[in-house]
Amino acid sequence: MKRLTALLVSCLLSAQAFADITALVVIEPSNRKDGMMVSRDALETHLSKVLGQPVSVTTTNDMTDAMRSTRSGGYDVFISPPQVAASALAHGYSLIGATDSDEQYLLIGRSQLASVGALRGGQIYLPQQDSIYTYLARGMLNANGLSFKDMKNVEYAHYPQAGLFALLINTSEATIVRRAEWEGWDREHSGVAKVLAVSSAVPGGFSVAVRKKLPADTRVKLAHWFETEATTCGLKPIYAHPDLAPYTRVAELGTFTPKALPGATVVNLENVKALVSNGAVLVDTRIEAEYRDKHIPGALWLPYGEKSLKDVAFDAKLDNFPGLAKLDRERNIVFQCNGPECWKSYKASKAAIAAGYKHIYWFRGGMPEWETAGLPTEKSGENLALAN
Repeated sequence: MKRLTALLVSCLLSAQAFADITALVVIEPSNRKDGMMVSRDALETHLSKVLGQPVSVTTTNDMTDAMRSTRSGGYDVFISPPQVAASALAHGYSLIGATDSDEQYLLIGRSQLASVGALRGGQIYLPQQDSIYTYLARGMLNANGLSFKDMKNVEYAHYPQAGLFALLINTSEATIVRRAEWEGWDREHSGVAKVLAVSSAVPGGFSVAVRKKLPADTRVKLAHWFETEATTCGLKPIYAHPDLAPYTRVAELGTFTPKALPGATVVNLENVKALVSNGAVLVDTRIEAEYRDKHIPGALWLPYGEKSLKDVAFDAKLDNFPGLAKLDRERNIVFQCNGPECWKSYKASKAAIAAGYKHIYWFRGGMPEWETAGLPTEKSGENLALAN
């Protein structure tokens, strides 16, 4: 029986080793030129030869389907825009590199708009819902207290440059473009529109991510080929991108918290230190593992159970925050979590405000701001008692 089991395992492993390697080339409509240069047939031929086993390559410009594939592990290799690669990196893939340097995107509005907030009730022109442009636009709106739900109309189309034309003919209040796209257009149409917000750096062009569960030698061969020979198939040279932070930010795009919170006071590091020294309670709303690993000394752990969307229009009924009842309504209360991209402390602050608490402070910068300042953190033991 043992021999039969061993034989079956051996056969299964052998079958896995020689199963087709699958790759998905994801082409954004906004990057059709580079996408059209990539030869699917050449990719299949070259990669099959390098790996010594069949490689099946699929191409798509459906961002929604591509994002779904990263979550389900639908392919072994993703050759894709940064938001697809970022999702893959969060779901069992590792990064080989990118074809282009990092770039910034600009939220552009009509010249008479005073700020991003003035877009409330207006119209915005965006590419596909899962395009990098739309991810960034959502993030910049959220950071200024707006949701797509606050817009009168959100128009989705394939070509982001057409958004500038929509501004020109007065059929839209705002759009989002790459910095290079904006600079040339603005020289030709000076005074028509202006920059309302600017994104952080985002990896440009195609990024390549491979499944971590592939055999080590297969991953090494793939990495070497993409770094040295990918140009034979129409791809630009793949350069190592050692800094994963831009991908982390891309994975969180569209989830930036607002910069203001009615009913609460938004505070910075120095404010927090002063508040705590004067008796305020600092509440850490992150999950247990994060709190146990490191937290601000003296912070009280009251985790916020988050199931709602990361959006200013979130549905609080979907969430769970029983620890709120443990807080003294007469004390100053400071909520914090993992910085501007973390919604737990924002939602906890809103829950406290809705429950009638009057002395609420929101430390939007949270742990990242505390650590960047070089301030100490502490750990908790394995037997951390639940505060709620």
